[in-house]
Order: sequence, then C-alpha cells, then structure tokens
Amino acid sequence: MNITAELSPTAAIAKRTMDLEKEPLPDADKRRARCKGQFIGASKVHRKWLTAVMVFCIGLANVAISQSVIAGAERTDEYFNQLKKKRIAVVANQTSIVGNRHLIDTLLSAKIRVKKVFAPEHGFRGQAANGEKVHSGIDPITKLPIVSLYGKHVKPTKKDLKGIDMVVFDIQDVGVRFYTYLTTLHYVMQACAENGKPLLILDRPNPNGHYTDGPVLKPRFESMVGMHPIPIVHGMTLGELGQMINGEGWLGLRDTCRLSVVPCKNWDHNTAYTLPVPPSPNLPTQESILLYPTLGLMEGTVMSMGRGTDKPFECFGAPWLKEGHFVFVPGNIPGKAVNPPFLGDTCRGFLLTDFARNYISGSRQLYIEWYEMLLNTCPDRQKFFNSFFDKLAGSTELRTALMAGMPIKKIRESWKNELFQFEYKRNRYLLYPFVPGVGHTKP
Repeated sequence: MNITAELSPTAAIAKRTMDLEKEPLPDADKRRARCKGQFIGASKVHRKWLTAVMVFCIGLANVAISQSVIAGAERTDEYFNQLKKKRIAVVANQTSIVGNRHLIDTLLSAKIRVKKVFAPEHGFRGQAANGEKVHSGIDPITKLPIVSLYGKHVKPTKKDLKGIDMVVFDIQDVGVRFYTYLTTLHYVMQACAENGKPLLILDRPNPNGHYTDGPVLKPRFESMVGMHPIPIVHGMTLGELGQMINGEGWLGLRDTCRLSVVPCKNWDHNTAYTLPVPPSPNLPTQESILLYPTLGLMEGTVMSMGRGTDKPFECFGAPWLKEGHFVFVPGNIPGKAVNPPFLGDTCRGFLLTDFARNYISGSRQLYIEWYEMLLNTCPDRQKFFNSFFDKLAGSTELRTALMAGMPIKKIRESWKNELFQFEYKRNRYLLYPFVPGVGHTKP
C-alpha cells in the first residue's frame, strides 16, 4: 500500500481506506502486524513478549474452539431449578434463543410460569426500526403480555412487577456504550432493586469484547444512549456490566439489585464470536457489528451509514462526498429504515465490508480518521456535527478536538488515562479471561 507525499491528508485517508478494501484477506498474524504497526514497530524484546502472549492465547482459544461456545441461556441445568414454582417475567427479544428455539418457548415447555415479557428497543420480535415506537400488547404466538421498555416507558413499574417473583434478562449485546440494550438492563436492575425482585442475567458473549476504546462518558451527558462512566467500547458482557453497575453504585439507590449471572461456557474475551441472530434490524452481519463502534458515532453527523440499503453500518457516504468508490441510494424499508438520511438521493462513499474483516477486528480501536477526512471535505464544517454527537461520544471533547484539527494521535492520547482507570476498575467484575493487546485469537 503506497500513499504518495503529494496527496493531501484528506485524500490520503480516503486512498488508504480504498486500498485496504482491495487487499486480500491477510492471516491473523499479518493483520495484527499491519494495524498501526503495534507489533512490527515494537522492539525485539517486546516482539518476543507479544509473540509468547499470542501463542499462549491462541493455545487457550484452541481449547475453547474445540468445544462450541455455550451462551448462558443454553445452560438450562444451571438455572431451571431457580425458576421452578416461581412467577417469572422475562426481558427478551429475537436474540433470546436456546439452540433453535426461543427462550420463552423453552421455558414454557419446561412448565416454568412465564407471566409476561419486557421488550427493549426494536420490540420482542426485533421488527421495529431504530427509534420506532414499540407497543405493548399481547404476543400473538405465546399469548403472553408484552410490556414495552422503549419510549416513554423505559423502566418496569411497581404495577408491572406485581405478582412477579423473579425477572430473567436474556438479550444479546454488541459491546458499545450507546447501544440501548445496556440502558434497558440499567432500568430493569433499578426497578428490581426498588421492588425487591431478584434478577437473573443469562449472559451472552460480546462480539467486540476483545478491546476497549474511546472517551469515557462524562457527568451530565447521561441519556438513553449512555448511562454510565464507561468508554464507547467497554469490552464487557452484560453480565459483567450488571455486576459493575451494582458494585460501583451506578443505580443511584441505597439498595443494590439482587443479581445473579449464568455465565457463558467455552468463551473468553479474546475469542471471536459470530452472533447467531442479528441483534437489531440494522446490524444484520458480523461486519456491521465490528464497524458499529466507529460508524455508530456518525448518527451524530450529516453522513449516511447505509440505513435504507442492504449494507447498513457497512458503508458511509453522502451526496456531496467526492472521495470513495461506492454508490448507494437510501430508501424506506419497513421495520428497518423509516425516512433514513438522504432518502432517495445518490450518495458516494466507502463500502467497508472487507475492511471490517481484514482490519477492524485486529486494530482494537475506533477508526476516527474517517471523521477527520469527512470534516475536511464537508461543504460546511459548522454543520457536520449535530446535537446528537456529544451524547453518543459522552462529552463535547471529541467533537471539539476534531473541529480544532487536533492530530488523531493526540485525540487518542487524550482519553488514555481515563481508559486505563476504567480497565483497572472493571477487572474485579470480569467473568471471563482477558489478555490485553492481542485482539481476536481466531480470524
């Protein structure tokens, strides 16, 4: 890959993105070596140490790979006895599966008394578009009452929990602070603590659980897309985060939630995990999930991230963008994209599917170089960001730094200290082994 000195910084970033798209899929070692020179730029002693760590981790991963990853919900022997003779409420959606069956069907077949279901953003069946109102009602298949926890009603009330002995939470997360399933967990924990109800989390692997990155959310920036002082990529499962929310007193209550977790089996933070079910309508592929930490921030800009196409969160573009090789036209897709940005307009930009496979999973960082490039090419810099960006970023600092033209290296250094403090703090809550600086141990 060659970037000539004659290219402007903006064109260089664009060319680099396009060049990476064209390169063949490298093996795991080459991918790690190419990602910011973290491996090949080290000293000989450091390289030997990194090699030893990677070999050790790969050995551990091979043991796990030889046995399939088992999500908490699939470990029925670990929790069925806790649920028998109890009246249960379940927080679930389309990702709540046990083998080929939904968790609700599994529980009902075992004669467990499921009384109602709480549904997060996108609904119980995962068929509502982002931000679309999720209605309460009766599920036509199970005939169970469905209580929406998205919109004005984000927390179960005392009435919602009346007659319930235990709440079970089983939802697949993607490891990003502004993904709202974590916010739903927070409010469920708060309601359980206030009403004296025990909560059981059936844990699931985090597909972005092999690293942490991004600014830590600051006070007064709490919202539905960020409730806790954690980085954008937190590297934790919801079971681990539930323990951290309790342990750090983030519920803001005198009492903590009576929480228990059924952990995953045969998984650790360095083992890649492909989700068996899309976690939401606009994250349909593993590539979109890997790109989401970076492209999710673009919700706070004038860009399109491919909503209204068959490549949501695998591309970005705009009608005014001259760089890039990918052309797309956003349209309305029921249950997936309603009035997406640039509806009906022809956009030019970048398709990042191969980039995600080749580099994102190994780079272990947000690719904020794209924001520098786009800001420098936007016809009106002052209108590039909208008011939502600071909520997603967790403070004004990232936007301010980008607008001021701060070098990307310095931007990353600006959140290093808080990131280190977070990683140190989270260690006591981790349920699974984690080796920093390695990334995924299987491609």
